[in-house]
Amino acid sequence: MKVYQGVLLLLSCQILYTLALDCTIMNGNLKQIDAGSGSVVGVNDLNQAFVLQDDVFNPVSRSLKHFSVGPAGQLGVNKNNYIFKLMSGRFVEFPGLLKQVDAGGDQIIAGVNMNDDIFCLNMDASNQWPSSTTPWVTINGKLKYYSCGPYSCWGVNSDDYIFMMKGVSSNACSGTFVNIPGLLSMIEVGTDGSVFGVNYEAKLYQRVGVSRSNPAGTDWISMIACPNGHKHVSFDLGVLWVVCVDGSIRKCTL
Repeated sequence: MKVYQGVLLLLSCQILYTLALDCTIMNGNLKQIDAGSGSVVGVNDLNQAFVLQDDVFNPVSRSLKHFSVGPAGQLGVNKNNYIFKLMSGRFVEFPGLLKQVDAGGDQIIAGVNMNDDIFCLNMDASNQWPSSTTPWVTINGKLKYYSCGPYSCWGVNSDDYIFMMKGVSSNACSGTFVNIPGLLSMIEVGTDGSVFGVNYEAKLYQRVGVSRSNPAGTDWISMIACPNGHKHVSFDLGVLWVVCVDGSIRKCTL
């Protein structure tokens, strides 16, 4: 056990079982992928951004290092940490600087900056921009990756410790961080609340038992989608999208 910013950390976790997934190899090569609200987006090692259309990843006219899609729309950040939001068919620069952004919450925009500071923008502020200022809310703590779903947000810090914020709603960016056993390098929350992540050993996990009444879930299960290891993962509408260590893309059914 370890203490991080006043939170007791339980680092060990029990893996119930390992599930081999039924996956289809997609054309293309990515380093990051995100799925939400029926759409799939991603970026490759050259920071070229793509949107999936008819099972084909088509490039878009914006260089991004991280790309997210969900109830809050389509948002991305470029190599200089500038934020862009797709509005009326074009990417418009959004106030602020983030290294990773997430559009998966209930119209909440969330993300982290180059110092691992955590930020959130609630539904009202997001929907009213650019007619008004954009009041980013700073959340206490440090995370290198942050992702939100319909009723909880999850993140990992620089030591790969996992945290969940419960009590999140469309008009609130505040809540209480709870440590979740285990270690992950990245984590994503689906638009249905499902939680998946990848650890430093390129292993893929799902948090089971997650529900609105129990947003922390109960256990981790291990999954195999890539024979050579996993890099990034996202889930939407019953489909798990996985980027393998070699950049290849898998479309998996659960």
